[in-house]
Amino acid sequence: MSGTTTVPARLRSRVAGAGANRWAVLVVLCVSLLLVAVDATVLHVAVPAVTEDLRPGAIELLWIVDTYPLVCASLLILFGTLGDRVGRRRVLLLGYGAFGVASAVAAFAPNPLTLILARALLGVGGAMIMPATLSILRQVFPDRRERAVAIGVWSAVAAVGAAVGPLLGGFLLEHFWWGSVFLVNIPLMLVSLPVGRLLLPESTGERDGPWDVTGALMAAVGLFGAVLGVKRLGGGEDVLGVLTLGPLLAGAALLVAFVRRQRRRRHPLVDLGMFARPAFSTAVGCIVLAMLALVGLELIAAQYLQLVLGLSPLGTGLRLLPLTFAAMAAGLLGARLLRRFGPRRTVCAGFCLTAAAVLTLTAMGGRDDAGLLLTGFVLLGFGLETTLFGAYESMLSEAPADRAGGAAAIGETSYQLGAGMGIALLGTVMNAAYAPGLARVPGVPAADSAAASHSLGEAYEVAGRLGGAPGQALRRAARDSFVHGLHVTLLVSAVLLLLGAVAACRLPRAMQCEAEEEPVELPVQREAERPRVSA
Repeated sequence: MSGTTTVPARLRSRVAGAGANRWAVLVVLCVSLLLVAVDATVLHVAVPAVTEDLRPGAIELLWIVDTYPLVCASLLILFGTLGDRVGRRRVLLLGYGAFGVASAVAAFAPNPLTLILARALLGVGGAMIMPATLSILRQVFPDRRERAVAIGVWSAVAAVGAAVGPLLGGFLLEHFWWGSVFLVNIPLMLVSLPVGRLLLPESTGERDGPWDVTGALMAAVGLFGAVLGVKRLGGGEDVLGVLTLGPLLAGAALLVAFVRRQRRRRHPLVDLGMFARPAFSTAVGCIVLAMLALVGLELIAAQYLQLVLGLSPLGTGLRLLPLTFAAMAAGLLGARLLRRFGPRRTVCAGFCLTAAAVLTLTAMGGRDDAGLLLTGFVLLGFGLETTLFGAYESMLSEAPADRAGGAAAIGETSYQLGAGMGIALLGTVMNAAYAPGLARVPGVPAADSAAASHSLGEAYEVAGRLGGAPGQALRRAARDSFVHGLHVTLLVSAVLLLLGAVAACRLPRAMQCEAEEEPVELPVQREAERPRVSA
């Protein structure tokens, strides 16, 4: 940059965004997040149509569903720290492009392999977009009070996206073919690219020393192996086999080596010193615990509402809408709660409220109780969103501004790992509590009982094949065993949530709003004149 006055990174971030309307920037970031959140769940309702059209094998179908979250989770640290180096807006816009191209390929995929590769590219785009939205938000809102409001809106949009996915997918499948669930992304990306380039400010962190390419690859491969192993554990597939323990152990070993490498480097890829700050490490732990405990919601939504109560996929989505509205309300009220009660009491209360919701839902039985489910889901949505909002806000505010991308990547990775570990732990608890109830069903052969003990869906298939009194007895026993297993799983979730409430006591008592420096009156450079860092 010869001939140009060097501007410190934090000041450069402020100057770059000086001419941008920060609330318009927030809208663009929320649209980006909405696309990624919707795409994570929209395919779930399209799986039967994809299966009928492309005829994938069992392994191919598993990869069609799991490739997106696996790739996205494994690359969050890589692209989060890369954004700190080469520019967060640049990485975000590249993510838009990757997401749009992958959506087009996925929509018209002629075979399972093409769809798997397209889903992988969608994961790459998602990994570029997710940490960039949070790190840009950290730069655009330097005042913590305004930033809390922005994070509340951001987290509310995330809750909406996860809930809207199945509803949008169901609507599109009723009117179009399965590829439409991907095709809907393209017009939004075509609008987001030019608008993002026009409105979003560019910002970078400190760029002392070379970017640790080897460390980035170690983190990516290690996370891929760890998340893959955890997902297979949660699915009960070959739990002690090479295909489960192999990736899990190899991923864990690579992550340990990555941590040791970062500690030795003068300019680490991820500043592990952030974990020495009690508020940062506690906030990350709270995110993991919240997600680990709340994965039981998937069991309720996907199996209890449909298989036990007999609701349709659309009916299930509508039944869960109160949870979404409660989460939106918590996100929008979160900044006010945080200012009044502080991070410690806000996150602790969120955990306790969520635990109360989970305990309320243990009253569920074999018959539909709409009032009970409404109460439980409203408390669950408000409590969970309060917890996650408070934890994310504390984590992001504790991180140095020049490390915002890395901090955001750590937060998103902890979210994904918490969800994966929750599936493994609570799935194991569920199976352990469900299977014994089918060991001896009168009139049902032992082989059929063993097959029915794998899952409630398989139990219904076996019961349909048997027919008559034995089939009815097996169906009734499977439903009762599932409800019992669900109660045990929810109790375990409640214990984890109460542990989270205890952990939250390490967060600061009050919301410390740092004194912001006065904006420096420097001319805002035109885009073409701004100093750039080559990728």
